[in-house]
Amino acid sequence: MPELPDVEGFRRTLVSCAQGHRIEQVEVFDPGVLREVTTERLKRELEGRRFAAPRRHGKWLIAPVEGPAGGPVGEPTLILHFGMTGGLVCRSEGDPPERFGRVVLTLDDGHQLRYHDQRKLRGLWLATTEADVDRILGAQGPDALTLGRGELDTLLEGRRGRVKATLTDQSVVAGLGNLLGDEILWRARVHPKSRTGDLGPDERRRLHTALRGVLRTSVRAGRVPPRPSWLTGHRDDPDPHCPRCGRPLRRGKIAGRTSAWCPRCQPERS
Repeated sequence: MPELPDVEGFRRTLVSCAQGHRIEQVEVFDPGVLREVTTERLKRELEGRRFAAPRRHGKWLIAPVEGPAGGPVGEPTLILHFGMTGGLVCRSEGDPPERFGRVVLTLDDGHQLRYHDQRKLRGLWLATTEADVDRILGAQGPDALTLGRGELDTLLEGRRGRVKATLTDQSVVAGLGNLLGDEILWRARVHPKSRTGDLGPDERRRLHTALRGVLRTSVRAGRVPPRPSWLTGHRDDPDPHCPRCGRPLRRGKIAGRTSAWCPRCQPERS
């Protein structure tokens, strides 16, 4: 599932491929990925305009467009969410189509920005105002990449739920998904079922250190890297073992998602 590092990679793709370029043609091969907008309106609002600088918040990519002369305030903003299987790539016009290609934007230099998604759980929106952008994104916590130590402490204090569920709740912290949550907790030596409100100062400090380190490396890679020294590199092995202590990993459902942890490195509270 695309998480913050993946979407930051998609933002960089949009910048390098499309920022400043005019959108010559919009092709929708599957309107099932369009949310609150028709194919006709998407084409009408985007064709002839240029991409301005995109931004990312959590797992959302927010891409404003401008008219030929810079355009007035209130011009449309394309909003993309990648669900479980979505992605954004830059291709040349003559390149073979993506297997699950859904929407293609052809630019004035012949490149194409292609949105692909196998399962079509989320998709593309078109906002007309900043209030519209806020409504579409819904309740979002601060972006995980910007979190300072004190801000993370404030977000965690007084919460009753499990720490894994808290970290991956987008209304608390935006951008962390299942892989990042497990990796951060493993590095911080915190059991994913620990009660968030019971975490002590040292555990919260370790969580923040792990969060910053994991995100820094993952953003550079454009994904959560399955490195041999990372939990991510072993969690899907047939017989997974902890890359730190060598003990067998355990798996279980937390907040409806399959989690992995090391019972020795992340002892459960009694």
